[in-house]
Amino acid sequence: MIPVLVFDIETVPDTEGLRRLYNLPPEVAPAGIADMAFQARRQAVGNDFLQLHVQKVVAISCVLRDKNDFRVWSLGTPADSESELIRRFFEGVDKYSPQLVSWNGGGFDLPVLHYRSLIHGLQARRYWDMGEDDRDFKWNNYLSRYHTRHLDLMDMLALYQPRANVPLDELAKLMGFPGKLGMDGSQVWNAFQNGEIAEIRDYCETDVVNTYLVFLRFQLMRGIFDNEQYQRECELVRFTLSKSSEPHWQEFLGQWA
Repeated sequence: MIPVLVFDIETVPDTEGLRRLYNLPPEVAPAGIADMAFQARRQAVGNDFLQLHVQKVVAISCVLRDKNDFRVWSLGTPADSESELIRRFFEGVDKYSPQLVSWNGGGFDLPVLHYRSLIHGLQARRYWDMGEDDRDFKWNNYLSRYHTRHLDLMDMLALYQPRANVPLDELAKLMGFPGKLGMDGSQVWNAFQNGEIAEIRDYCETDVVNTYLVFLRFQLMRGIFDNEQYQRECELVRFTLSKSSEPHWQEFLGQWA
């Protein structure tokens, strides 16, 4: 069984990077820098969604399903640097050569990780292999849009048509899964400013489990799973989460129809 690694990231404005780009003095507070960047972005494009290279990664959460186990966790610790979180992610890709699964990972998560890896000088040899080290990667790698070593569920289900994209939260709820709990992406910056890193990590973990559950249903739709296999995989998720006493998993299970 090829390991399946489902991932999701959460980001905030890279205020120190923006300070450098705007040539701002030390006395300008991070919140003020972010407000300036949001305002400039609204004037430029009509919304405050910052360009990807100035988004700092504060959480990476993963589901790993291999032949022996299902687990969900956030990489590193709340105190770890962005560089360490990203290093750990690509270290896992190097170790397992997994099937990567995401929701909009091709449009957001992976490009952010690319830019931030460049900024930090990180290596990810297996991830960037396009056949130089492993000939199989010439025909199926993590980078080519229509290859499946990275499966962006949102992109594939929309048949690569941006106008057909739908929100994970709404689709998950329509499928009987919990959807987003606690916060959404627009609230992460405020939570970060309030020091709520643990809450951000919890939110990211619930998002990645929603993505995994959609992936399981996708595998059923494709005929990779029959109904019995699909139910077994869902029950494995329920059973694993039920062993946790953490409040976000208790809430998640309570919302799972």
